Amino acid sequence: MKKITKKTYLKWYEDMLFWRKFEDKLAQVYIQQKVRGFLHLYNGQEAILAGALHVMDLKKDKMITAYRNHVQPIGMGVDPKRVMAELYGKKTGTSQGLGGSMHIFSKEHRFYGGHGIVGGQIPLGAGLAFADKYFNTNAVTLCFLGDGAARQGSLHETLNMATNWNLPVVFCVENNGYAMGTSVKRTSSHEDIWRLGLGYEMPCGPVDAMDPTKVAEALDEAITRARAGKGPTFLDLKTYRYRGHSMSDAQKYRTKDEVEEYQKIDPISKIKKILLDKEYATKEDIKKIDKRVKDKVSECEKFADESDFPDKNVMYDVVYEQEDYPFISHKL
Repeated sequence: MKKITKKTYLKWYEDMLFWRKFEDKLAQVYIQQKVRGFLHLYNGQEAILAGALHVMDLKKDKMITAYRNHVQPIGMGVDPKRVMAELYGKKTGTSQGLGGSMHIFSKEHRFYGGHGIVGGQIPLGAGLAFADKYFNTNAVTLCFLGDGAARQGSLHETLNMATNWNLPVVFCVENNGYAMGTSVKRTSSHEDIWRLGLGYEMPCGPVDAMDPTKVAEALDEAITRARAGKGPTFLDLKTYRYRGHSMSDAQKYRTKDEVEEYQKIDPISKIKKILLDKEYATKEDIKKIDKRVKDKVSECEKFADESDFPDKNVMYDVVYEQEDYPFISHKL
């Protein structure tokens, strides 16, 4: 694994803070009805992405995830202004405003969504890995899913095929404790989601996902294994989300005290403390980073606000049409 240095901690702090503030801004403009539909925010889970990016090869590795998917493409290299514009439904967005919150994509940066169907991305993640093995690209796919999606039948089908075919994929459960509003404790006879990997004889285990270092260590081992042709790994990334499942979530299934307890181990605060304790940064340095992040978020908001909505005909231009399709009769 690449050494974790002063530069790493500084990058982690600035990246995670930007992702947090980016999501906070989305929550704000959602209330103003500038963003419509569903909106699922990543607050609290930033250490997962920070740790993952540290050990990925962004020149060839791929990522696919569910609908909590705004900051991952930014980490993979997508312009955050385009991501925010997509959420606004503007033509400068990553999908010309046609995808919205749950469907951020970037073929250029190997980020494959953004999927609104619970667990829908799991077999697709294995498919991406199958292609890499077939074409011998030496790339690895990180397939992220929530603890709720771990109860989908498609997971078991995919784990079976991935093991059988020795695919270069890492299945990462972003286990924030609640599938929408249902505690993990209520969805299975055991809470250790990682044990599902045992049935397919693949390496699996829990990871403290409130710490980017722990995430990086676990994923480095899994990615190295996959790249060496030794097949998939199944990781249970124990994290927590500070906001609701979506903006419409009243969060009646948990207490404020519970949220506050997890905020005591907040990944951003943890990295900030390391920066100050190790004298990697002064309080003045932190203030400069904070201001840089605030300005960057404002730039994204301004870009999205000032961008135009797409023409209506764009919706028809992206729909597949085959006039001589054999199963449709025009003689009615």
